[in-house]
Amino acid sequence: MKTVAVIGGGPAGLMAAEVLCGPGVQVDLYEAKPSIGRRFLVAGKGGLNLTHAEPFETLVTRYGARAEQIGSLLSAFGPQDVRNWCHGLGIETFVGSSQRIFPQDQNAFAVLRKWMQRLAEAGVTFHTQHCWQGWNQDGSLSFTTPAGELSIQPDATVLTVGGASWPKLGSDGAWVPVLQQAGCDVAPLRPSNCGFDVSWTEHFRERNSGEPLKSVVLTFTNSGGETFERKGACLITKNGIEGSLIYAASPLIRDEITEHGSAIVTLDLAPDRTVEQLIERLSIPRGSRTVSSHLRSKVRLQGVESGLLREFAADAMSDPVRLAHAIKALPIPLTAARPIDEAISTAGGVRFESLNAELMVESHPGLFCAGEMLDWEAPTGGYLLTACFASGRVAGQGALAWVNRDMSQDVG
Repeated sequence: MKTVAVIGGGPAGLMAAEVLCGPGVQVDLYEAKPSIGRRFLVAGKGGLNLTHAEPFETLVTRYGARAEQIGSLLSAFGPQDVRNWCHGLGIETFVGSSQRIFPQDQNAFAVLRKWMQRLAEAGVTFHTQHCWQGWNQDGSLSFTTPAGELSIQPDATVLTVGGASWPKLGSDGAWVPVLQQAGCDVAPLRPSNCGFDVSWTEHFRERNSGEPLKSVVLTFTNSGGETFERKGACLITKNGIEGSLIYAASPLIRDEITEHGSAIVTLDLAPDRTVEQLIERLSIPRGSRTVSSHLRSKVRLQGVESGLLREFAADAMSDPVRLAHAIKALPIPLTAARPIDEAISTAGGVRFESLNAELMVESHPGLFCAGEMLDWEAPTGGYLLTACFASGRVAGQGALAWVNRDMSQDVG
């Protein structure tokens, strides 16, 4: 009987364990936390966004610099495969208006419960509160457990220990120095799908923290000429700005700040009006009304939007022409990405260049890596889970082929 250790109880680890189940292979899944799939459940709090229905050619572009590598994984297990897998659990899926795909009842707990039940019936053994520490001198895996130290020496290992953006759920990046000391090539971990700091005045912070910008257009062009432009929503925080619109642009913004120390995005606060329309409306005498009342009455800008204009275009408030142009392209200086433990996901990790096509570490035969610990990033919208599923499946298939090869050699 060959043994495979899967370390990490997230979607990539569970998918790897599912692939590995079969005759002659004992699969043990080790999770540092007291229960399996904690981040999977958190991801499903607002409805479990499993994957995305957009055309494959568009979908792979969401993975940026790693589109080629992730595209290869998704070719083996893509969005329709994710849907079929979910249907195999007895849970139907549907496509939402935004082309995002969800389980019919959007219940992450139901999906996880049925998944774990199927894995247990297939012979997977779950070990919770087993925190992987690395390797002992004899090459065995070392764990801390409630019962003390544990060492095991499986025939193959699949690592799916996450990034560093959810330390409370186990994804704390503690594995990075362990793999680096073992000679693995790991790109530095960085926040992705994250917010950014803005040096608000105290007055603005006190009045507007927690206020949403519901329909604005964000434009950002980096020093290399790459441009992001999209309409959406974001949120003012006490430290800066966050939300889905900011998250989508975060890789470009983060890298610009890393290289140049700051970045300036522009917001169109009235995307449904032209500059000329704004000038016409703002030129109407405001009489005794305040500027905020005038903006609300004539161009439907709310208090937070007026506050932003005072914050970054104070000298334009009395000039209808300059104010109209500020409304259409208000510069917002961003000074830093928020800390990685506040981010939704992580960039960086084990570089694909150090892995073979089956996601085995070239310098460590029998060691496979999958999930967010790999060097890739993607926006929210089902892209993160899809790549975790796909990479877990490929790594699991690689580990299975590895131990099967050993078994055939033993028979020979």
